[in-house]
Amino acid sequence: MSPNRSAVVLIPRSFYVVLAAGLLANARLAAQDPSQAPPAGSGAPRAQGESTRPATTKVVVTASRTEQDPFDAPRSVDVMSQQDLDRLSPRSFPQALREMPSVLVQETAPGQGSPFLRGFTGYNNLLLIDGIRLNNSTFRSGPNQYWSTIDPLSLERIEVLRGTNSTLYGSDAVGGTVQVFTKSPTAHGDGSWQPGGSLYGRYGSAENSVTGRAELQVGQRWADGSRTGFLVGGSARNLGDLEGGDATGIQRETGYGETAADFKVEHWFDADSRLVLLHQRMSQDAVPRTHSTIFGQSYAGTSVGSDLQRDNFQDRYLTYLQYHQTNLGGPIDAMHLSVSWHEQSQQEDRITSSNAQRLSGFRVGTLGLFAQFESDLGQLGRLTYGIDYYRDDVDSFANNNTIQGPVADNANYDLLGVFVQDVVALDERLELQVGVRYTYAKADADKVRDPLSGNRIALAKSWSEVTGSAHLRYELVPEHWNLYGGISQAFRAPSLSDLSSFEVARSGEQEVATTDLDAEQYVGYELGTKLREGAVQGQLAWFHTDIDDQIQRFPTGTTTPGGDPIVEKDNVGDGYVQGVEFQYAWQFAANTTLFGANTWQYGRVSNFNLAGTALEDEYTSRLMPFTTQVGLRWEDDEGRFYASTSVIRAEDADRLSAGDSRDTQRIPPGGTPGYTIWNVRAGWQVDERTNLELGFDNLTDVDYRVHGSGSNAPGMNFVIGMRTTF
Repeated sequence: MSPNRSAVVLIPRSFYVVLAAGLLANARLAAQDPSQAPPAGSGAPRAQGESTRPATTKVVVTASRTEQDPFDAPRSVDVMSQQDLDRLSPRSFPQALREMPSVLVQETAPGQGSPFLRGFTGYNNLLLIDGIRLNNSTFRSGPNQYWSTIDPLSLERIEVLRGTNSTLYGSDAVGGTVQVFTKSPTAHGDGSWQPGGSLYGRYGSAENSVTGRAELQVGQRWADGSRTGFLVGGSARNLGDLEGGDATGIQRETGYGETAADFKVEHWFDADSRLVLLHQRMSQDAVPRTHSTIFGQSYAGTSVGSDLQRDNFQDRYLTYLQYHQTNLGGPIDAMHLSVSWHEQSQQEDRITSSNAQRLSGFRVGTLGLFAQFESDLGQLGRLTYGIDYYRDDVDSFANNNTIQGPVADNANYDLLGVFVQDVVALDERLELQVGVRYTYAKADADKVRDPLSGNRIALAKSWSEVTGSAHLRYELVPEHWNLYGGISQAFRAPSLSDLSSFEVARSGEQEVATTDLDAEQYVGYELGTKLREGAVQGQLAWFHTDIDDQIQRFPTGTTTPGGDPIVEKDNVGDGYVQGVEFQYAWQFAANTTLFGANTWQYGRVSNFNLAGTALEDEYTSRLMPFTTQVGLRWEDDEGRFYASTSVIRAEDADRLSAGDSRDTQRIPPGGTPGYTIWNVRAGWQVDERTNLELGFDNLTDVDYRVHGSGSNAPGMNFVIGMRTTF
C-alpha cells in the first residue's frame, strides 16, 4: 500500500511534544557568540571569554582547517552566523545559501534542494558536519536531495569555501566545500547544574509551513575548573502545498513533513581540551517529486509527468565522539580526533501511469575516522597534517529488480586520505599556503545488474590520486586590503552510483550501470582581492576550473520496454567553468549600509550528441545566469532593531546543455525566463530573552522558477519567526 499522503498536511505529534518539552525550561540560555569559533571539525565554540578575537570579528576554519579571520584566507569564503540564519529564516538548509554569490539553489521539489557552487552540484560539492563527510558513495550525479537532511535550526554557523580543494578534503571538493557547525551547550553554573532552554517558531504563508524547535540544556562548572554541558533539541516542520506567484497559485502535491532531533554532551577538562559526543537525526516523510507526476504544473512550456505518485522518504543518523586538544606546547601543538557512525537511508514509492508500484531504496552505514594535528615550525610555518578514513556499507532493494536497487546491493566503498599543509610567511606582507594529499578509493559490490545481459555480476575497482595546492596572499595595506591567488587540484573518484546506478533520471530517463570508469580531474585557478577599510568591505574574485575526464551521462539510442530512453556514462567530459564574483557592503550613513553581490558564469564541456555517435562541445549543465543583488540595511545604535530591503535580478538562463534540453519537465524550451524579486525584512529584540523576525519575500508576487527546479518558487511569502530563551 502507498503511504498516506494526507499525513503531510497535518502538524506531526512530535511538534507538540517538542514545544511542551521546551516549556519545562526555566532558566535563561546564555547568549552564543558566533565569533567564538572552534578548531577544525570540533563543532563547539570556545568557552566564553576565551576567544582571542574581537567580538565583532567572524572566524573561519574550512579554508585552512585552522581558525583564521576570513579576510586573511587566500580563498573566496563566506560565513553565516546564527544571527544571519535567524534573519534569513530559511525553510531548509539549501535555502540558507540562496543569497551567496556563485550559488544557485536548484530544487527538484521544495524538500529536495541541491545548491550549485561555481557551476557544480550534487556529488561534485562536499558537505561536512563538524568535520565529518555527509557525502557517501550512493550520491548520484546531478542535483540530489541529501543536503535537505540538515536541520538549519540545529546549527551555530555555516562556512562556504568556494572552489576546488581536494588537497584538504579529498574526493568531491570540486565546486566548493560547505561545513556546518552544530550548536553546543553554553550554560554552566558554578558548583551547581544551571539549566536553560529556548523555543522557536516560524510560519511561512506561501509555503503553507509551520516550524517549531525546542532546546533544553544544563551545565555545571566543577571545583577543579572543568565543566560539563548537555544540550538536547528537537524540530518539526509541516509544509503544505507551495503557492507560486500570481499566475501559478497553489502547486498541488508539493507538501511534506519532517522531524529532527539532536543531542550533544561536551566536557571541557580545561581551557584547552574537551571531549564531545553528538547524536542527531533527520527524517523526511513523503517528499514528492512532483514534476514527474500528473500533478506537475507547466511553466513557460515545460511538460508534465505521467507518474501517479513519486514520493521520497529519507532518514539520516549521525553519532560521533571527538576529542580536541590545543596549546600542547610540544612538537605537536594541537590535535583533533574523531570517530563517527553515519547512517543514511532512502526509499522511493513510485506509482507509474499504468498503476504499477515501484518500491526501491537503499541504506548506507558509514564508519568515519579522522585525526588532525598541528605543529608550529617557527620560520618554516604552521604545519597542519592528518589522516581520514571512511567505509560505506551499502544495501539496496527494488521490487522490480531482484539483483539490486538504485545502486549495487551488498557493496562496500573505502575512502582513505593523508594530507599535509604548511602556511608560511615569506616576508612581512606575503604569505604562502601550500599542501598535498594522497587519496585511495576502492569499490566492491557483489550484486550489480549487467546493463547488457540483465544478469548478476560483481565489480571491484580502485583509484589513487595525489593532489596539490598553492595559494598566496599579499597585503597591499596590512589588515585592510590584500590580493590573493592560487592554483588547486581536485578530483572525484567514481561513486557506487556512477558504477552501478539503475534508476530513473531527469525527465524519465533510465540510467544503467557503467562498471569501468576513471576518476574525474580538475584544476582550479583563482585571483581575487579583499578590502576592509572603515565603512567599506568588499571582495572581488575571478575563477577558472579546468575539467578533465568528467563523467557524463548521455543517451544510448535504445529504450526500455516502457519506452523510456536509456542513458549510460563515460569519462568524456573535457572543458572548463569560469566566472566572476563581486560582493560589497558600504555604510554610507549612520546605521545604514548599502550591500550587494554580482555573479557571472560561463562554461563549456564535451559530451555525446543526442544520437550518441559523436562528441560535441556544449554548455555545462544548469549554468547560473548573470545574477545581481542590491539592498539597504538599517540598524539602531543599540542593536535592537533592524530593517532591510533588497532586490535580486536573475537574467534568462538560456545557455543549455543537451541534457538540460532533454529535461523538459523542469527546464522550459529555450531556457528558464529571468526574474526580479523584491524582499523586505525586519527584526526586533523585544527584550533580553525574545527576538522577533519578520519578512516579506517576493513582495510583488512574481511568478518565477529558479533554473533547473521542478516547481515554481514561492509567491509573495510572509515569514514570521520568534525565538524565546529561558
